[in-house]
Amino acid sequence: MTGRALVDRDLLDDVRARVGASGSALDDAAVRDALRATGRVFGSAALADLTRAARAELTGAGPLQGLLDEPDVTDVLVNGPRDVWVDRGDGLRRVDLDLGTPDAVRALAVRMAAVAGQRLDDAAPTVDARMPDGTRLHAVVEPVAPAGAVIALRVLRQAAHSVESLVAGGGLPPQWEAVLHGLVTGRANLLVTGGTGTGKTTLLAALLSLVPPGERVLVVEEARELAPRHRHVVSLAARRPNVEGVGEVTLTELVRGALRMRPDRIVVGECRGAEVRELLLAMNTGHDGGMATVHANAVEHVPARLEALAALAGMPRDAVAAQAAAALDVVLHLRRHGGRRHLAEIGLVGRDGDGRLVVRRAAGWAPGSTPRPDDAWDELIGRWAA
Repeated sequence: MTGRALVDRDLLDDVRARVGASGSALDDAAVRDALRATGRVFGSAALADLTRAARAELTGAGPLQGLLDEPDVTDVLVNGPRDVWVDRGDGLRRVDLDLGTPDAVRALAVRMAAVAGQRLDDAAPTVDARMPDGTRLHAVVEPVAPAGAVIALRVLRQAAHSVESLVAGGGLPPQWEAVLHGLVTGRANLLVTGGTGTGKTTLLAALLSLVPPGERVLVVEEARELAPRHRHVVSLAARRPNVEGVGEVTLTELVRGALRMRPDRIVVGECRGAEVRELLLAMNTGHDGGMATVHANAVEHVPARLEALAALAGMPRDAVAAQAAAALDVVLHLRRHGGRRHLAEIGLVGRDGDGRLVVRRAAGWAPGSTPRPDDAWDELIGRWAA
């Protein structure tokens, strides 16, 4: 497999200028029209191939775009010109892709950063941005990365699963299907946790499909990933600052604003920082049935994770414990093992005798086994049985 572009730089520059002069969006139709107008492309098959290649070069990831377009790819990692890896859900695998030279890899990283509205150069050698299609881009160039450039791309695919499909796919035991129904219809405030790539967004989308159709759901995300099967969903996405450092709209601002938009439920795609304070406040002001996701390695690690995030908003530990215990009801923790993502633990949020925030384990499960009830199981069923 080769990373050589199918379209040369002069032709790309010509296409870019023609699309810019037309005022059209840089989509497939505009690129195809511009290529046809150059008079240098003959035949419908050649035009289709060049349209895909030019679009990838101008707005996408160039020679990496083919990997990103594969339906099962979640991550594409570039460590060097001939050191490219992908994750198709079963761990990282090296692929036979030649990107040319270290300078070519750096140029690719710089171009992707520019497409995402960011700069990447010697003065700003790292970038964390989003491509127009929502793909997360993190890249590092010299002098921080001696190899010339290192690129990490995370593919965001809109999640529209149902609880039934998760059961059928082995990600959820059938015995817990009714429990999840009870949690959602009973308006429990839910925190979905897990490591990277464990399926947090997928489970969250499935849970939202259980929300009664008459309710209005406000979804706040860093990038639009959730596509729940629900008729009244309002999606809000954060915006990063542009190259001049202006225009940013943070998750904190969006969560605060969502409270003024008459929500029945507020959902935060992923809490990564100070917005956790706004989420806890929202769930403590009558907006029951809220949901969010947070990175955590285990149920028992959730309190420490919440405390760390809330500290970014200036909240002391006692305040976090009081707010979280009052705002959150249940933790749903996911794991990934052997390429399979599954709901591994259910926990109840509360405080111990010393007032510290704790999550008590209610049940655990691993694929191929029977769910195991734990100390808090009876309380969970008593409060949230469907």
